Amino acid sequence: DARSSLCVLALCLSFASPPCNARIYTNHWAVRIAGGPDVAERIADKYGYRNMGQIGDLKDHYHFFHSRTIKRSTLSSRGRHSFISMEPKVEWDQQQVVKRRMQEGLQPRTNIFYNDAKWSSMWYIHCNDDVHNCQSDMNIMGAWKRGYTGKDVVVTILDDGIERNHPDLFQNYDPQASFDVNGNDMDPMPRYDLFILQSFLRHGTRCAGEVAAAANNSHCIVGIAYNARIGGVRMLDGDVTDMVEAKSLSLQPQHIDIYSASWGPDDDGKTVDGPASLARQAFENGIRMGRKGRGSIFVWASGNGGRSRDHCSCDGYTNSIYTISISSTAESGRKPWYLEECSSTLTTTYSSGENYDRKIVRTLFVHCEVACLAVFCLHSPF
Repeated sequence: DARSSLCVLALCLSFASPPCNARIYTNHWAVRIAGGPDVAERIADKYGYRNMGQIGDLKDHYHFFHSRTIKRSTLSSRGRHSFISMEPKVEWDQQQVVKRRMQEGLQPRTNIFYNDAKWSSMWYIHCNDDVHNCQSDMNIMGAWKRGYTGKDVVVTILDDGIERNHPDLFQNYDPQASFDVNGNDMDPMPRYDLFILQSFLRHGTRCAGEVAAAANNSHCIVGIAYNARIGGVRMLDGDVTDMVEAKSLSLQPQHIDIYSASWGPDDDGKTVDGPASLARQAFENGIRMGRKGRGSIFVWASGNGGRSRDHCSCDGYTNSIYTISISSTAESGRKPWYLEECSSTLTTTYSSGENYDRKIVRTLFVHCEVACLAVFCLHSPF
């Protein structure tokens, strides 16, 4: 689509000489060092690195930054600093490589009543009444009546950030479930300055609203789990490396219950890719030790590459044994045109299909435009 073409064009223009599929090395390293933080600090200082701290929840794994190395290069770095691998305490090191990661959200081509502005437009919740009739009921209101509203559950959205002061989100916003991996700070707010050029930078806020938008506040929509605590990780608004993914996947594993992601490798029908070593370890640590030993829950969108005849078995994230893969169906009960099919899909939720199908309503930036919009949606962890 046009968005993908723009991304590819921008990548080509940024690196005039190398081909678009060239491997891009950064000036960040992941290093596994035995002996603790003091040993890591000493080794970093010896070879001219700056120790940025532990990588997420991965024990003995450290993020090293080298300011005198080219920020982005098609050649791996060589020099005195590369001799770090010869240190006895260094068990493994890896210069980080930029990975292409595409968001899986698409732009648009009752017995319980709430005062939220778009409540009446949320047809996928009102399946049982005569006005909003749809093919099948997901039993959302039935779950609410039994008290399952997300209370005491913490969800974080791994995406391009979250507008934490959004009127439909601030009530449920959880700063402990949030982080800016791209900027290495605690504030996950998206960048407004790129909103017009890169409109997908509102994707995380949309997904957060779908999960945990507050109920009965007269604003926009009602989240599927409207009493859940919601956080956001800004990790797609910059170079995505194995280390960036690992930091995001291992953020506060004893506090966060569910990590929700709607992104993955290119949906072009010819890309086979998945998590590298650090991200794989973050997944495994999460399911073994997260949630106080009950295991972190990783929810993944199955992909939007149907038009390119892409297959979600080629996506190592949604196809992972550690993730719950979510697909979609149109209002009619038919497969949407963008659907990817594979055996890893564990469940399906309503989304949007053809232009004549009704859309899903989600939150948008208040800073830039109205706060609600009917959009295509392939993201629902509940």
